[in-house]
Amino acid sequence: HEGPFLKEERNLIVNIAQLIAGYLNNFIGRDALSKREIVKISDNVNSEYRESLIKKSKPLQQYFNQQSLDKYVYLDMMKYKVKEILFVATFYDAFILENEDAFFEQFMGEIYQYSLFSLPRITAVTSEDQALYLAESSKFDFVILTVGEDEKAPVELAKQIKQLRPDLPVFLLLNKKGNVKYFETLVGTSKFIDKLFIWHGDSQIFFAIVKSIEDRTNVENDTAVGLVRVILLIEDSPQYYSKYLSVLYSIVFGHIQKIIASEKNELDKISKMRSRPKILYATNYEEAVYIYNKYRNFMQCVISDVEFDKNGVLNKTAGLTFLKYVKSQDCELPMLLQSSDKRNAVKAKNLGIGFIDKNSENLSNELMNFIIDNIGFGDFVFRDQNNKRIAVARNLREFETLLLTVPAESLLYHGKKNHFSFWLMARGEIHIAKILNPIKTMDNEDQEEVRKFLLKTIDQAREDKKRGKVLSFDESFDFTEKNIVSLASGSLGGKGRGLAFINTLIYNLDFSAYTTEINIRTPITAIIGTDEFVTFMNRNDLFDKIYREKNFEKTKALFIEGQLSHKLIKRLKVFIKQVKKPIAVRSSSLFEDSLSHPFAGIFDTYIIPNNQPATEERLESLVTAIKLVFASVFSNQARTYYKAVHHRIEEEKMAVILQELVGNQYDNYYYPHISGTAQSYNFYPVAHMTPDDGFAVIAMGLGAYVVEGGRSFRFSPKYPQTDVISLKDLLRTTQVKFLAVDMSIQDINYIKHGDKAALASLDISEAEKHDTIRHCVSVYNANNDCLVPGINAKGPRVINFANILNYDYIPLSKTIDVILKTVKEALGTPVEIEFAVDLNLDKNGKASFYLLQIK
Repeated sequence: HEGPFLKEERNLIVNIAQLIAGYLNNFIGRDALSKREIVKISDNVNSEYRESLIKKSKPLQQYFNQQSLDKYVYLDMMKYKVKEILFVATFYDAFILENEDAFFEQFMGEIYQYSLFSLPRITAVTSEDQALYLAESSKFDFVILTVGEDEKAPVELAKQIKQLRPDLPVFLLLNKKGNVKYFETLVGTSKFIDKLFIWHGDSQIFFAIVKSIEDRTNVENDTAVGLVRVILLIEDSPQYYSKYLSVLYSIVFGHIQKIIASEKNELDKISKMRSRPKILYATNYEEAVYIYNKYRNFMQCVISDVEFDKNGVLNKTAGLTFLKYVKSQDCELPMLLQSSDKRNAVKAKNLGIGFIDKNSENLSNELMNFIIDNIGFGDFVFRDQNNKRIAVARNLREFETLLLTVPAESLLYHGKKNHFSFWLMARGEIHIAKILNPIKTMDNEDQEEVRKFLLKTIDQAREDKKRGKVLSFDESFDFTEKNIVSLASGSLGGKGRGLAFINTLIYNLDFSAYTTEINIRTPITAIIGTDEFVTFMNRNDLFDKIYREKNFEKTKALFIEGQLSHKLIKRLKVFIKQVKKPIAVRSSSLFEDSLSHPFAGIFDTYIIPNNQPATEERLESLVTAIKLVFASVFSNQARTYYKAVHHRIEEEKMAVILQELVGNQYDNYYYPHISGTAQSYNFYPVAHMTPDDGFAVIAMGLGAYVVEGGRSFRFSPKYPQTDVISLKDLLRTTQVKFLAVDMSIQDINYIKHGDKAALASLDISEAEKHDTIRHCVSVYNANNDCLVPGINAKGPRVINFANILNYDYIPLSKTIDVILKTVKEALGTPVEIEFAVDLNLDKNGKASFYLLQIK
């Protein structure tokens, strides 16, 4: 029966329909539709704001802005989250929803735990009236309709929902295989149902639907902001793309769950979670090409069917054509062909890509194995040119260790195939992965260079990540100047916070533009957080005892008898094995040197020579000093001070700073060439100086000499050549003594002799014997009533640092000036710093300026 149309007319309509379908499927149409179907995230304002933070600020502000942007970059990702789902269920599904406590396990699977940061709320209804009322009156991200006995009912309901809310996506979820073909044909021609999904009885389909929608919406922003990777699936069968999406998300989130287990803070966990690969799927050739071309620089893997639409017509080789195109663009990209025709396995092999049989009873496992083996989700298996297994790395640390011993031929083999980059990318180490990507172009003669390049890149990335930060203790850590290690949890205290800030400034700001001829550093530092103090007090029942005991000598004895935690003792042992120089054990109470409650000099600092031959003896001295710093909270001086400022002493908590002492050993004494303090505000300026020019006070030897008011040399960092006192006064007040650590003493009684037990007060002539005074002294010429820099002439020695301040042996005054201005700008208030200088030159011919403390 021909009906009202001729056969030629019907063919014309079919051809026109195919042309329209082809247009809608091409990249222009797809792009236009995508703007209507999903929430478009506009990041233009945010991008401009981010750029302005970096480019339009002063250097110090630029650094902190960049730190903030880098740290919270992943908070700018995954902006669109599915929050509300309308679930129109059959009575049976509703019964499960109402009566099963484990609803999310039933419908979203165990994998729901991976999305605890933002679980969507599912509103389930069983009647059309309820569904239509909620669709019109409430805000939903999408609607899921299940199918009961009446196959036409959900289609009619979808039509009514679309009439009320044309922009609301409606998905059909089938849990029966028998009617798949019917609905597949129906959805292909219906404008009321956006997508068809098949529930195979596994429980992860809800999660796959939610995440696929989020990924499609967020991928453009997240690849730009966080450089996340993309896995592309091309499959037109609802039965298979439903299965593949469930399996792929299970693999991806299972992998992420493993790698975040080692992260110690929640922000890093969120960062790893949000930097996971995005999974995009296409159902026809044009859509696949569009997605690939747009995200080719972020593509991690392509999985393709063989038969799907091309130009609006089913094409039996569309998948092969697409994979050949991808291969021509990136021959190293992992690709997988999946087909129900086993003969396509030969074609896949000829292309040099993977193949799985859709009819395989082990389909899910085969897909999982491909992902794990090819895009780095499993262990890294080092192989030789013949694919023979050599070694296995389960994590980045093992990977780095094996790089030292694995044959260079294996490294070159993996490097050329880009395996390193893929494996690191899968672990969220995107920065390292991008650096290592060029390794695939290296020649055979560069085999050992590959090893050096890999090790240097990973080591540099680790140092960059740790630089200027307070790191949680790890037994494998090397204690270095570039970071502070926390040996116990809790607050760092006022002084500790200042040190952490100093460390961040020095190792992240570039001071070379100001001071190219000197190193600016901090000494090796570790901090015991305040939690150990609280634990120590409670474990040893000290609170009650010290309130009753008013004699501080007896109080110190009680603290010495107490026991530190086993964990801290173990960590101190690691610290003491690495640090072989004298150690300053400093107090850092909650209020000490803080901006809101500033005070200093109330608590004790102990210097331990750290010179005993046995590790256990050195550890015992360190533990004793820590306990005595704890005890100083309850000294008579501290009690009097707290009473005067109306602070409750029981509210005080003490952190302890362990700092390698700056200096070198000369005979039996250890000291730095110069120590001092500087302030950004000068209350007593002279000549042409202004208060904001600041001032500095320096002396030879340990800084305690300056802090406690010993004879020191005062100058303006801005005008170092201007004398602030007369020559007569300088001769009368010049430094004649200096402090050093007595390294000849090994058995020190800190309780009996106090915090200065390890220190020696020496005549300045001792420094001349050690040849440490050369650049710090001048000789008074009585005949000409003047000072001659250096020690070559005979006459009285005057410590005025002339070679340094007047003749710039090192740029000390300029360094102090820059540091004071930088710290003042950062804190927004006048500041004081403590520092020490080592004039011994390093391999680059530079002396070193150590910033010790800010107030």
